[in-house]
Amino acid sequence: MKATKASIFAAVTALTLILWLSVPSYAGQDEASSLDQQVVGLHQAGKYAAALPLAQKSLALREKEFGPDDANVASALGNLALLHYNLGQYAVAEPLYKRSLAISERTLGPDHAEVAGLLNNLGELYRSQERYADAEPLLKRAIAIREKTLGPDHPDIAPALSNLAAVYDNQGRYDEAEPLFKRGLAVLEKANGPDDPNITVLLNNLADLYVNQRRYADAEPLLKRSLALARKTLGPDHPNVAQSLNNLAALYLYEEHYADAEPLLKRSLAIFEKSLGPNHPEIVEVLENLATLYKHEGRTADAERLLRRATAVRGKAGSGPI
Repeated sequence: MKATKASIFAAVTALTLILWLSVPSYAGQDEASSLDQQVVGLHQAGKYAAALPLAQKSLALREKEFGPDDANVASALGNLALLHYNLGQYAVAEPLYKRSLAISERTLGPDHAEVAGLLNNLGELYRSQERYADAEPLLKRAIAIREKTLGPDHPDIAPALSNLAAVYDNQGRYDEAEPLFKRGLAVLEKANGPDDPNITVLLNNLADLYVNQRRYADAEPLLKRSLALARKTLGPDHPNVAQSLNNLAALYLYEEHYADAEPLLKRSLAIFEKSLGPNHPEIVEVLENLATLYKHEGRTADAERLLRRATAVRGKAGSGPI
């Protein structure tokens, strides 16, 4: 969401809810399978840069063993694309996703679970780039595959529901977005209980919708629950904690509670810089929110410094490795 006063992340990127990471189904004790397991663990911990060379090596091993057009190569490509996406390297991630999707559709069929996961991930990448017309049909197709193969209440349907709802929220189509967010939240809570870490994504996204509608009293308990759940399930230094901190701070900026917002934004920025590096696209929102706060406090020089940095980071997003 872009706004004149503050920005809440429209989607949280570091959880398997929004994205999709797989270990090839035949995985045994070979080197590539061991690498895949390490990649999954690092991804879940939010250590995307550390996982990247392992995923690259796994892909090379798969291609050597199976050739360039095998389903196991498609899985490795999808995992590598996911990591590049989470690192903000959208231009690198897109062709990897496309190649993975083409191989998966050809080798597994158009209604396979891995196809649905890739459609979801590519759709979310396009949403992140504000390419909504490209994102919507992919996410709708992902939902249709999940409903057909798993049924309407399976938790694997929640990622595409949330991402499609975020597309609508970003476009101001709030009446279409809200029931999708609520459906995804209900599906996850029913299937996995109220402490599923993936629920943080839906809570943040539904709160974003409420903030866009100026329903601040409805948004605040969702954001507080999301922050508490992220800290509990992911640890204090995970990127999703940083995102939840920013989102709650953004609400306080809207409400002009500046003293409450500042420590949250500073903590959010510190976590992002430590976990994702100083030039990740997600940092832009925090920098802009902190600049907004400083403007209101009359700290013009500090605000301008942060905005210059935000502009520089934004210019790098999507241009390849940062």
